[in-house]
Amino acid sequence: IRVPRLTRATQERAGEQADGGARIDPEGTVLITGGSGVLGRLVAEHLVREWGVRHVLLASRRGDRTPGSNELRSHLVELGATAVDIATADVGDAEAVAALIASVDPAHPLTGVIHAAGVLDDAVVTAQTPESLARVWAAKATAARLLHEATREIPLGLFMVFSSAAASLGSPGQANYAAANAYCDALVQHRRAQGLAGLSIAWGLWQATSGMTGQLSDTDLARMKRTGFAALTDEGGLALLDAARAHDHAYVVAADLDPRAVTDGLSPLLRTLTAPTTRRRVASEGLADGALAARLAGLDEEGRLALLTDVVREYVAAVLGHGSASRVSVDVAFKDLGFDSLTAVELR
Repeated sequence: IRVPRLTRATQERAGEQADGGARIDPEGTVLITGGSGVLGRLVAEHLVREWGVRHVLLASRRGDRTPGSNELRSHLVELGATAVDIATADVGDAEAVAALIASVDPAHPLTGVIHAAGVLDDAVVTAQTPESLARVWAAKATAARLLHEATREIPLGLFMVFSSAAASLGSPGQANYAAANAYCDALVQHRRAQGLAGLSIAWGLWQATSGMTGQLSDTDLARMKRTGFAALTDEGGLALLDAARAHDHAYVVAADLDPRAVTDGLSPLLRTLTAPTTRRRVASEGLADGALAARLAGLDEEGRLALLTDVVREYVAAVLGHGSASRVSVDVAFKDLGFDSLTAVELR
């Protein structure tokens, strides 16, 4: 059985860069795909403010039609950028990527690429379609390959892909997204094997609401937290970005993880490969180790129904993020309570 093994990365010396490439020339241009999104903006600001990048090319599907793009350009200039170009490009299209690379000013050649673009199309495996897989794959995996091919002969100091921890740890409903990001992780390792710059950062959940996470409800966020992912603050995420760049690994997971919750969420087959942990207990005490069956055996039919109802309400409350089982009505259908395909799988 081949499964990822997570080990805690040790902090390198402050200011050291070890991602397989040369240091970024401040007079060169850094391309950020998904640059008009929330995460792309955060990273662009950080690169200008902390990394000394002076020439930035932000690419996205909407380009300068994205609300707030002019304000972003002005803000980056205020932070110290000399030139900020915002381009409209579908980085999942080969011709668009070629045109994007060709648009870089020769006086400030391309020295870095950060691929932060991506889309979600979540559904349980049985509800996935070829179209949903293709859409997610194009924005993340195909785009990464095209950027690699278009810049292979350019001496980049940075080729960074924003991957997802879903590729290593799994995430309910995101089989398509996990597959696309696993490809990106492998692509970066391929680049490093060729002596090219490459770093794939498998991000956990960010607190900042982006185009991808904006569709997540409070229930979704609570469910993700139960799987072991706490949301990263802007400051925490950017600190992990700097730490990842200071490592000699081609691939790192950057997330706020609860190891016990991650272990508890593994399938029974893989759970035996990890160190034992205390299982999260959602329902009442005394329900493990056959205690529930013993209690049911001592009750009449009405009592058994009442006990099982209480147990189910406890679990439903936990899955939906309610503080108390009293908020779960026994007269309302699961769908009307707020269940979808993903929360139904967790309850099961």
